[in-house]
Amino acid sequence: MPNESLVIAAVMIGGYLLGSTPFGVIIMKLAGAGDPRNIGSGNIGATNVLRSGRKDLALLTLLGDGGKGAIAVLAAYLLTRGAPEATRNAMVALAAGSAFLGHLFPVFLKFRGGKGVATYFGTLLAAAFPLGAAAAATWLVMAFFFRISSLAALTAAALAPLFALFVFHSPHAIVTLTLFMGALIFVRHQENLRRILKGQEPRIGGGKAAEAPPESPPGAP
Repeated sequence: MPNESLVIAAVMIGGYLLGSTPFGVIIMKLAGAGDPRNIGSGNIGATNVLRSGRKDLALLTLLGDGGKGAIAVLAAYLLTRGAPEATRNAMVALAAGSAFLGHLFPVFLKFRGGKGVATYFGTLLAAAFPLGAAAAATWLVMAFFFRISSLAALTAAALAPLFALFVFHSPHAIVTLTLFMGALIFVRHQENLRRILKGQEPRIGGGKAAEAPPESPPGAP
């Protein structure tokens, strides 16, 4: 492996810049569909892009936001070929965490980013596929029974560290990654959590009316 300090800098800076790429904004503007920050909740993620009425753009945003995390992880794998397993795991976790931070606090949008759900799953599936698949299955089950996307995401984020520790016996770096990203998922979903507790959170397919963009810095799922 090349100089370890250079690799650390590369995976962190590269991962952050990849994560900072605002696919929702880019895709909608290229399609001539406006800016997601000016519609619905003001978020830049796939959920709010869907409120534009363009399912195709929402799907592309979902793939882009998830894919950028996966690419950051795969790049870390390539840069650490031949390194000890513990080192590779640490570099992968750094790349994944940096991409996730980039999505939440993107330099290209003055650090006003999203809620990170798609990027969370993209990084986790690439970094530890069985664990990521279990988290994704948790989301699907919760979404099927409760029809609340944010509740499904919060449940998956809460259970992923337990899956990592007790089911898959994941390396320490991956366990730490799930705790780090999970904590930030909860921080970014504070408003959703309050609405869930009040029984006011919109349900999937519920036809929620578009909201006025908030005056405070917008975020995206």
